[in-house]
Amino acid sequence: MHVAGIDAHATYVVVAIVSNDGTLTQKPVRIRNRDIRKLRSVLEPFEPLEVVVEASPAWPWLYDLLDGPACRFVLAHPKRLRAIAESNYKNDAIDATLLARMRVVDLIPEVYCKPIEQREQATLVRHRARLARLRTQAASRIHAELHAVGLSLPRGQLLTRDGRRWVHTEAWPLFGPEQQQPNMLPGGCEVRAEQPSDLAAYPGRFKPLLGGAGRHTLSYMKTSALTIRLDPELEKQLDHLAERTGQSRSEIVREALRRQLAVSQFQELRKRMMPFAEAAGYLTDEDVFRDVS
Repeated sequence: MHVAGIDAHATYVVVAIVSNDGTLTQKPVRIRNRDIRKLRSVLEPFEPLEVVVEASPAWPWLYDLLDGPACRFVLAHPKRLRAIAESNYKNDAIDATLLARMRVVDLIPEVYCKPIEQREQATLVRHRARLARLRTQAASRIHAELHAVGLSLPRGQLLTRDGRRWVHTEAWPLFGPEQQQPNMLPGGCEVRAEQPSDLAAYPGRFKPLLGGAGRHTLSYMKTSALTIRLDPELEKQLDHLAERTGQSRSEIVREALRRQLAVSQFQELRKRMMPFAEAAGYLTDEDVFRDVS
């Protein structure tokens, strides 16, 4: 059985197909997303086959399109694919080919593919959990500001109408100028509006999960902070990715930094090990696959 490795991105996919002995039978080809006719024309000559895709925001539409009797869809766990995440020669063609060959030698850690109904409900539950965490962070920060001026409010009462009214009438006059500025709160806090407008179309039975309409949430980090400067183009790309993935800008930057540090550590280790590998006759990735496949 042939195996197809698909490296999926926001606007395109790269497909490479190998035989059951790891031989490349279809060179990597780049296909625009939703170009279903071209994608099927590449895969159909090799059916039945397995399709391997790394879990990412781009996998669901591929699963809905391809999974069936002639095409078994395999979803790979991204954090365990260290051979791809830390490869020194990383590009789309290599990633797609490596996915397929790792499947041939049974090195792909599989992830359960949720059907569309489960994905929709899981997305809703995750969004609700995120809003609940933001609400808890906001409440904790407000309690800290109340304690700073010698006031206190029972836990849970702050989130009621009476509690919010008490904060505005009793505590507000005691706050300093910085505490009263919504964008100049101490401790590195940030106030922003959360409006789950994309969930407004869900049925009425989901409304309790949403916790109401749009709200102002306040978040902060109790760890060290790092300030970085972004040029306009990079900031635009970061905002676009945050909107598309549902992650905050800080989460994306932290994950990118973790990956870059891991890549740097791997490259340093690889540089130290290369002389030993070359002495043993391993000069390219093909040499490794020749012995393990």
